[in-house]
Amino acid sequence: MRVNCSSSSACTANSSEGELPVGLEVHGNLELVFTVVSAVMMGLLMFSLGCSVEFRKLWAHIRRPWGIAVGLLCQFGLMPLTAYLLAISFSLKPAQAIAVLVMGCCPGGTISNIFTFWVEGDMDLSITMTTCSTVAALGMMPLCLYLYTLSWNLEQNLTIPYQNIGITLVCLTIPVAFGIYVNYRWPKQSKIILQIGAIVGGVLLLVVAVAGVVLAKGSWNSDITLLTISFIFPLIGHVTGFLLALLTHQSWQRCRTISLETGAQNIQMCVTMLQLSFTAKQLVQMLSFPLAYGLFQLLDGFLIVAAYKMYKRRLKNEHRKKDTGCAEGCHKKKSTSLKETGAFLEVNEVAVTPGPSVPMDCHTAFESTSHISSSTYWS
Repeated sequence: MRVNCSSSSACTANSSEGELPVGLEVHGNLELVFTVVSAVMMGLLMFSLGCSVEFRKLWAHIRRPWGIAVGLLCQFGLMPLTAYLLAISFSLKPAQAIAVLVMGCCPGGTISNIFTFWVEGDMDLSITMTTCSTVAALGMMPLCLYLYTLSWNLEQNLTIPYQNIGITLVCLTIPVAFGIYVNYRWPKQSKIILQIGAIVGGVLLLVVAVAGVVLAKGSWNSDITLLTISFIFPLIGHVTGFLLALLTHQSWQRCRTISLETGAQNIQMCVTMLQLSFTAKQLVQMLSFPLAYGLFQLLDGFLIVAAYKMYKRRLKNEHRKKDTGCAEGCHKKKSTSLKETGAFLEVNEVAVTPGPSVPMDCHTAFESTSHISSSTYWS
């Protein structure tokens, strides 16, 4: 198999077939509206997430890119290898195996930034990793595809979507840069924008998932093998990314971030590359995988967020119980000490003044003292 590094949208594989079959046809106007709306919402979302990024921390990650290096190793080391092993283990057809491998070689998607924010991960590292993996995809995608397809002896050309990669970089970096500037100039307002962006992000994920299924409903097939791989592939990415980050002694916050970045792939880039590289007849066997992968990575992300929220709530309840028990213990101990002190004072008072006490003011005491002194003098 040869990797075509052309950025043109034309491909000889598609030009020989004419239009897509009925199952893959979508309404042009509806698809255009969906693409424009989703791009605008994604830009606003990345702007709001950029409001959580501090330039000082971002620069620290760039100066000491240990976390970024671990993330890139997961992205272009573990994921392509996992895709290759899954394709071999399940004995996929050539077209299906290529679809799985292309997905494994794609950079991280912006969906990971949303989930990282919801699990209180390192947003500076998350956005830096997404940007760096997209830039690295310019060279790593053709390299990984070339290396892993050497033994397959396929003659189909693969067209790397450089134009799509460039658009992704622009849509990612410019809104984030504005968000960082807003966070620097107006930190209080940036927190409000961030909270609104988190809600918009959840709505956007649901809209994209539903619209993607509706617009491409004709490309689904009932291949259980591909559905199984699309289910376990993102899970393997999340688990292996977390373990590698843990083995490299990253913090728990960074481990969560690298895990989500590893399992979340850029679905749109995968679909674009397949459409540029293969015929319409071959796409019928292939497009179901990236769509199913996108849905399952959404499901996995929501499950991870739910598990993290439950874990945080459990910790909060345990701390609350400990604080309540400590307060009760301190109150009992204080009451006991007060009772012991009162009893001690009563015992001392009885020992010193066994009889009834007679009140004496200062004038009477002075007269008594004077009388005693005069009596002593005349004697």
